[in-house]
Formats: sequence, structure tokens, C-alpha cells
Amino acid sequence: MRRLPGGGADLPQLQSTMLAIEQACSSIQMHANPTEAEKIIVSLHDSPMPYQLCQFILENSHMPIARFLAAAAIRVAALREWGLLTDEDKRNLIVFFLGFVMERASASDTYVQSKVSAVAAQLIKRGWQDFTEGDKAAIFLEVKRASEGIYGVDAQFAGMDFLESLVSEFSPSTATSMGLPREFHELCQSSFEKNYLKEFYVWGQNAAVSFGDKIVGSAATTMSEIKVCSAALRLMCQILNWSFKQAASVSGPSSSKTHAFSSGIRHDTLLLKKFERSLVEPGPAWHDVLISSGHTIWILNLYEALRQKYSSDNLLWIDSPLAVSARQLIVQLCSLSGSIFPSDNGQMQIKHLTQILSAIIKWIEPADLILEAITNEHRDSEVLDACHALLSIATLTDCMLFDNLLRSVRPFGTLRVLSTLTCEVVKAYTASADEDDRWSSEALDILLEAWGVVLGRSDFTKTSISTEAVADTANLFNVIVESYLNAAARTALDDDNQSEHFHASISRRDEMLRSYSLIARAAADVTVPFLVGLFSERVSLLLSQKSTNDAISLLEELYWLLLITGHVLTDSGEGETILVPEALQASFSNIPEEAQHPVVVLSCFARHSLDPETRACYFSPRLMEAVIWFLARWADTYVMPLDGTKGHICTPHESQASKRVLHSFAGENDQGKLVLDTIIRISMVALSSYPGENELQTMTCHHLLVALVRRRNVCAHLVTLESWAGIANAFVNERTLFQLNARVQRYLAQALVSAAFGLKDSEASNQYVRNLLGPMTTYLKDISIQNNLKGFAQQADVIYTVICLMERLRGAMRATQPRTQKATFEMGHAVMDSLLTLLEVYKNQSAVVYQILKFVVDLVDAQVTFLNAEDTSILVSFCLQLLKVYSSHNIGKISLSLSSSLQSEAQFEKYKDLRALLQLLVHLCSKDLVDFSSGSDEVDSPEIANVVFIGLHIITPLISLDLLKYPKLSFDYFALLSHMLEVYPEKVAQLNKDAFAHIAHTLDFGLHCQDIDVVDRCLRAVDALVSYHFKSRVKGEEGLGAYAIDSQGTNGELQESILKRFLRILLQLLLFEDFRMELVGSMADALLPLLLCEHDSYQRMVHELLERQSNPDTKIRLADALQRLTSTNQLTSSLERSNRQRFRKNLQIFLTDISGYMRTK
Repeated sequence: MRRLPGGGADLPQLQSTMLAIEQACSSIQMHANPTEAEKIIVSLHDSPMPYQLCQFILENSHMPIARFLAAAAIRVAALREWGLLTDEDKRNLIVFFLGFVMERASASDTYVQSKVSAVAAQLIKRGWQDFTEGDKAAIFLEVKRASEGIYGVDAQFAGMDFLESLVSEFSPSTATSMGLPREFHELCQSSFEKNYLKEFYVWGQNAAVSFGDKIVGSAATTMSEIKVCSAALRLMCQILNWSFKQAASVSGPSSSKTHAFSSGIRHDTLLLKKFERSLVEPGPAWHDVLISSGHTIWILNLYEALRQKYSSDNLLWIDSPLAVSARQLIVQLCSLSGSIFPSDNGQMQIKHLTQILSAIIKWIEPADLILEAITNEHRDSEVLDACHALLSIATLTDCMLFDNLLRSVRPFGTLRVLSTLTCEVVKAYTASADEDDRWSSEALDILLEAWGVVLGRSDFTKTSISTEAVADTANLFNVIVESYLNAAARTALDDDNQSEHFHASISRRDEMLRSYSLIARAAADVTVPFLVGLFSERVSLLLSQKSTNDAISLLEELYWLLLITGHVLTDSGEGETILVPEALQASFSNIPEEAQHPVVVLSCFARHSLDPETRACYFSPRLMEAVIWFLARWADTYVMPLDGTKGHICTPHESQASKRVLHSFAGENDQGKLVLDTIIRISMVALSSYPGENELQTMTCHHLLVALVRRRNVCAHLVTLESWAGIANAFVNERTLFQLNARVQRYLAQALVSAAFGLKDSEASNQYVRNLLGPMTTYLKDISIQNNLKGFAQQADVIYTVICLMERLRGAMRATQPRTQKATFEMGHAVMDSLLTLLEVYKNQSAVVYQILKFVVDLVDAQVTFLNAEDTSILVSFCLQLLKVYSSHNIGKISLSLSSSLQSEAQFEKYKDLRALLQLLVHLCSKDLVDFSSGSDEVDSPEIANVVFIGLHIITPLISLDLLKYPKLSFDYFALLSHMLEVYPEKVAQLNKDAFAHIAHTLDFGLHCQDIDVVDRCLRAVDALVSYHFKSRVKGEEGLGAYAIDSQGTNGELQESILKRFLRILLQLLLFEDFRMELVGSMADALLPLLLCEHDSYQRMVHELLERQSNPDTKIRLADALQRLTSTNQLTSSLERSNRQRFRKNLQIFLTDISGYMRTK
């Protein structure tokens, strides 16, 4: 062995130190005096030039963990002292590690071998730009010899393992941190890919071919030979996982898309990140290795031959490292794409995919027997890999090509295989009662993703799929529904959690049901009538049932039918205009009668809930939730849809027949009003007949009623119906709806007030709102003027009533629209005095205090942009009185010592009133920021600024840095600071020293937050503050005054001005931290006024920065970039918009330039 650098220790010293390290390792393992043991191990890492000591431990210690730590210590020291080592020392380190790995290749301590291989790879990368090509060739020559088996089978395995570590180290996604510029890693990646990656693949391929043939052809194969073959295949997979850059630079922007769709091959695919897989695009240089050499056929034949050889012991072999590695390589080859294939209209790629598809079909045929074996024997990896392969192929092809790929070798299409496999997986998923048996869930996720790729593309139409495939798809959907119904019936009476995985979380459940709806819509003419038949059958059975258990099972089946049907007939419409799904628009054109139309028939089940006897027997709260959920989506889609002739989206010509039927049933006519009336009556039933069912009632008010009042044309009919008037009357005059959860009452109030949108004019809308809210404001006022208010108010029922009234008023205020603003402000004005009284009375009732504060927040938010000067004065005066009452009673006073004990978001809710005050002040700031009201000098009103600063005076002592670690409070606080500094910078400059220092300190904290919105708001705040100072100085005014100059601290030391402090912070963020480019605009706007105000300080900071650069090249490049930042693009000494835009461009160029050599990894 070569001697490593760092001499000076004799043999006894080396032995003594090794013994100490071994004893420390033993102590840690035995949990005996771990602190002292850790100190000894840390000292090894921290000691200078520990190479000979570590070499001695590696060569002589009998304790594997000690050898592991010695290898790790060499890595740490070498990276730390790289500049001190000679070129010979660097080479000796690498040669020692490689020799150690090869010589001890048969050692049993594999984790030590892996660590040594990883360290060798890291040292090679660290010296990559230092070593000559000759140095690299000499190093890799030994590795090549090992990979060829010259040093024996064990060394050959070690060589493959080392190459895998090397590829992992040079790949950006798996590289270890070295504290070097990102540019270093990028240059290493580019050079490695260009000069060595393909060569290493060939080495692995040669080893795999050699040993693969031997394993297939020989009856007696050693485990060492199998290990080498597995390692070679694993290396090849690792290389194909590489993020190829050369291919992207070689192929032009359109070369790979010449025949993008003419052949059915797609080049617009996205990475399959959901399953941690990506497209493999190595470029034309790899064509000979992967395509023309018959590489794909070889690996397919190898796997099939191994599969046949080990068929008698298939259970164990399927999950062996050799089998897994071979399949992973095959799956990787499925994703091969791009310019590696010639420009032949996709024919070679189609042939390539067909070859793979033909082979993997054998892994999943016959599907029922394969999956039965998996269920019994738990060998699922082969089927999961087949699912991944199908997904990859589907991603690269359009629907028609995907289906046709298999027809050249089979009498049926690929969609038949995909459908058959999905059928069996769904059956297994719904039938499984074993929570730990999750293979079916994983397989189903992959297959549904494949169906989404095949059927969910924007260019998919009915012509994209053959008649045979439509039948297969319809059969699949039928199996899905029947499997779910069987599982629902089976688990309906279960009290345990054995079927918990079937009753998945709502988000996962809805995601799966959305996928099922795509499958159903591809064959809507078959699948939707099938749902109709199931519904009719279950309803008939239910109404004739006498057995309670049978009825429960049927109810559970109906629950799932409603969920599935709702997804098939409607889209969620989140953030989009709700439309009838295109597949359903073009279907059922042969059904002229509305009573027979499937969409109509499927909606009729909900009517049974209106019959009291039927409802009492069968409509459980769970089933009623599904009914309300279904009606919310169905009404949003089909009730009184917008007419295309009025400028809205029209449906295609071929769907006019179906459209006419649906319009006849639920359009803007008498029949449509009858449908609307039925839905409202069902809503009232859900609110009044199921006391205590909060989820059902929330669904009713927050989803169904909201869907009804979303569109004005529906509201216009809604407000004319007696059923709607009945809900409104019950809301105002009856105690029934007061039994609802307080939050549900808020949602109900919001929906009722929103319906005013449909009345013919503003006066009618305002009167409607007055009728709704008048009795509530009167009731609240009556409570506040009770003679014995203090005693009366503390009664539990009174407290509950006040909370409910506040929630109702909040809901009404949130529904404020321009035409109802007058009435809602009158309501708010009417209760202002009462609220101040109640705030005093309930000062110790945090729930009531919070509701009052939140109502005022909603009041200001809803009204502030509409009010004239007189009404603004009323509102601002009220807010000022509210803050004074809050402060005088010390409400919300929180000991700062408690903030450190907060451990969860739930505990943070103790500070809700603090957040409410922050939101209130932000909304008040926005009145001054954007105020379109006409001013009046005659109105005697407190300035909004004074109100905001009184609020700030109350809040500031309560805000600690510990509290700012909680996202909700942090966001609200920095939103306030941002608004405040933008609107009232002169007021901030007048704050006392402690208050100003607190704001500056919290801004410093916010600039280093992970939340990008918080950082953006802090940058805007800095911009506003410094811009105010710059503009003031230009005018000859004081600006920030003493805060803008250095001062003497309490400790006698000189303290930087606030401007220098922020300048230093922003430069640190730009140059040395992980700055996000989406913030470049805000950063430029904050930095420019700082540079203009503190130009000399900036020059000194730049000089200090450059002097600290040890690398001469980095120093020159950074100096040039900093000079161009402030001197190019015709920058001037102004804050005009055009100058800010020029500086933004400069900063973006600057960050792009320095990102390679200033950012480290």
C-alpha cells in the first residue's frame, strides 16, 4: 500500500489512537458514556492531516464501524485540505481507496466497502478539474481491468459497485455537498457525460452480457457471478437515470418534433415525477449502444431466459436482485425518447416499444391467475414493474398508437391488456382486508395514471379509440363499479378498521373517482345507462326491504353509487366555469324524452328524501351527505345553464338534441324552477331534520347553497320561490336554525344574502338584505341594553346566541356586493355601539372577543373601498374606539414567555385575536393606499394613520420572533408592515427608538424566512422605507433622520445605520444564500434606493467582499459582475419607474452570471 500524507506518528501512537477510536465506537454502541466517545470521534474528523492514521485503522482494525469512520474522516479532511495537498498526494488517496476496495472485495462488511467506494468517487470528482486526462485514464484503467474480471469475480463486483457510486456522485440530483460553486458541479457533470458515461455503460453491458450468458447456459452458477451481473445491470439503470445535457444541446428545438404527431409518437410529454421516473433522452451518440446493437432484444431475451430457468422457484427469484435489476433496466428502456431515434416518422421507436410491450405482456398474463398468485404469495414486484412500463409507453404515444402497438403480435390491442389488468387490480384492491398489503393500491395508482394519460389528453376524441377499445373500457368501468358496490356491501356492517384502506381519505378517494370518470366517459353511451340500471335496481330493492342489515348494505351501495355517478356526470369546476362534460354532451342524442334521459334519471333519487317516512327509514346522515354533495355538483352543471346565445360557451352541433332535453328539464322555464324548488326543499330537510350533523349541514350551506347562488340567472329565479322564502323566514324568525353550528350559520347567511344578486334593482336588493338582517341587529342591540347586562350576558345560552349572531353578521358582510353594500353598511353601523358594549362585557370571554374582532375585520374588508368621506369617518372612528376598548381592558395580553411553549398550529389558535387585529389594520391601510372616495374637509374624522399606529402600539409588544415562526401570524404581521411602510413611511420615521428598532429587527427576521410571500413583503417594506428617505433627502428634508446615520450603542460600540444594515443583509442574500429568482423584481426595487443612499458604503462592502475571495478567477469575475450591475443599461440616480425596470434587468443578469461560481453545493 502507498503511504498517505500526514506523517509524524510512530507505530505505538497509531495503535494507541486506533484503540481509542475502537473503544469510542464500542461505547456508542453500548450507550456507555456517549458524550466522551463522540468527542474522540469528532477529534478524528477535526485533526489535521489524519490520512496515515486513518489508513492504519482501515488496514488493521477488526471493527467495521471504526474502518467506516476512518474512511469518513479522510473524506472530511481531504475536502477541507484539498488546496494543501500535492497532486501526488491527491492521486495517492484515490489509488489507496480503489486498491482497498479491490483487495477486500470479498469482505463481509459491505457497508464499509460502499463507504470507501463513495469516498473514492467523491475525491475523484473533487480533483476532476485538477487532474489531467492522463491522470484520469490511469485511475480508470484499473477500474476497467477490475470490471473485466482480470482481478477476479469479487473485484469485478467491487468495480461495478464503484462505478455506480461514481455515476451517482457526478449526477446533480444525487451529488454530495462539497461546499463548491454550482458551476464546478455543472462542469464536472458535462465533462463526465461527454467523455466517460457511455464508456462506463459499455463496461457494465459487457459484464452483464458475459455473466448473463453464463448464468443462463450453466447449471451451476455461483452467487458471486449473479452478484456481478446484478451490479452491472444496476449500473446501467443508474446511467440511464442520468439527466442528459449533451442531447439537449445537440438536438435543435424542432428536430425531435418533426413528426411529433403524424406517427402517434409524442414529444410533448411531461416527466413522470409522480412516480419518480423520467424520460431517457441520451441523444444520437448513444444510438449504437442502445438501439442498433440489439441491446433491447438482448435484455428482454436475458430476462425471459432467466424467468424460464428459475420458473420452478419463481416465488423467490422474482424479487431477487438480479430479476429486479433486469426489470428496472427494461422499464428504463421503455422511456427512451428523443434524438437517439432517427427521423423516420417514429418507425424505429414504434418498433422499439412494440418489442418491449410484447415481452412485458408475459409478466401479466393471464391477469387473474397472476394476481391470485400475488395475493397468496406476495410477489408483486414484477406486476408493478409491468404497470410502470405500460405507463411509460402510454406517456410516449397517443391513444390510437398505444392501442395499436400490440396488434402486430396479438389479435387485440394494448387497451384490452390495460383494461384486463386494471379489472383484476381493482378487484384485488376492493377485496383486500389487509392494511399491510398495499401492492394493489400502488398498482392501481400507476394504472389509473396510465388511463389518465391515454384518455385525458386535450386532443382525445371518440375517434381516438376503436370500437373494441370502447367495449373494453366500458367493461372495465362496469367491473370497477361492481367491485366497489361489493366492497361497500361487505364492509357496511364492519365495526373494525380492516377495510380502512378502502375507505380512503377524501382527497385520495376523489382523485381515484376522477380517474374512473375518465374511463366511464370514454364509453358514456354504455356506462351511464349501466349506472341508471344499478340505481334503479338498488332503489327498488331498498324500498322493498324489511331486513335492517340488508337495508344498511344497500344504503352503503347507494352512497358509493352517488359518489361515482357525481364524478361521471360532473366536473369539480374548481377555479373554472362549470360546463357539461364534452363526452356527455355528444351522447344520448337518440333519447327525445327528458324522463328517460340518464342525466335526469340519475338525479331523481334525491327526491325520495322529501318523503318523511322514506327519509326516516333509509336516509341516514351519511347517505344524505352524498345526496347533498351530488346535488351541489349536479345543480352547478345542469340547473339553468348559461345560454350560448348570450355570449357564453356554446356546445357542439351534434350535442344539440341532448342539450335541448336537459334545457327542457332544468332550464330557465317552469320545469327548471320546479327542479330548483325541489333542491331547495331538500336543503331545508338537511338543515332541519338532522340535528347535530355538522358535516351534512356544512355541505348543505357551504357547497349546495353556494352553488345555487353562484350565478345571477339562477338567483333571479331563486328569490321568487316560496321554498327559498321559507328558508329565509326560518333563518330570521325560527329557533330551529339557531341550533346549527355557529360556523354553518355564517355560511347560510352568506348564501341567503348572496341571492340578492338576482333581484331586479339595487333598491330591491337592499330591502331584501334589510329584511334578512334587521331582526338580528335589533336582537343584538336589545341584548346590549339589558339592565343587568353583566349578569345576563354571562349566561351560557346568551353567550351562544351572541356568537351565533356574530357569525351570521359575518356571513352577511362577506356576501357584500356593490348593489347590497348600502344595506350591509347600515347593518354594520347599527351594531357598532352594541359591539363596543359587548366587547367590554365579554372581555374575559375569548370566543366572543374573537367573533367581534373578526366581524369588524370583515366589515372593514367588505366596506372600505365603497365608502364616501362621511361613512369612512364613521367606520374609522368606530375602529379607533374598538382599539381603545381592547387596549384599556388589556384584552389579549399575552406573556411573551408563553410563546416559546407553542408546539403546534392548534396551540397557536390561542392568538387568533392578535391575528384578527393585524388583518383589521391591513384593511384600514388599504383604504389610504387605494382610495377612490371623494374627500370632504368638513368631516371631522380621525386619520386612518393614527388608528393604524394605535393598533400597532397595542400589537408590537405582543409580537416576538418566536411567534413570527408561525406561518399565519407571520404572514399577517408582515402584510401589515408592508402596507404601513408603503402608505405611511413618514409616520414610521417618527416612531420612538425602541419601536423603530423592533420593526427593523422583525424585517431582518422576515428577510431570512422560507416563505417566499413573507420575503417579498419584507423587500417591499424595505423599498418603501428607503425610497421615502431618498426622496425626502432630494427635497432637502430629514427623511429617516437619526435612524439613517451610525449611532453609539448602549454597549459603547458603533452601530450601523438602518440603511447600511439592510444593504449588508440584501447583499448577503444575493451572493451567499439560496436566493429565489422569482423575487428578483422586489429585490431590485429594495436594493436600488439603498445603493443611491449608501453608495460609499456599498463600495466599501464590495471591496471587503472581493478581498475575501481566495480564488483569483472568482475575484475578477465577481468584480466585473458587480461593476456591470451598477453601471450598465444607462442607469441614473433616480427612482423613476423606467430606471427601476433597467435595474431589474441588470440584477437578473447579475444573478445569472454569479450563480455558477458563488453558489455552493
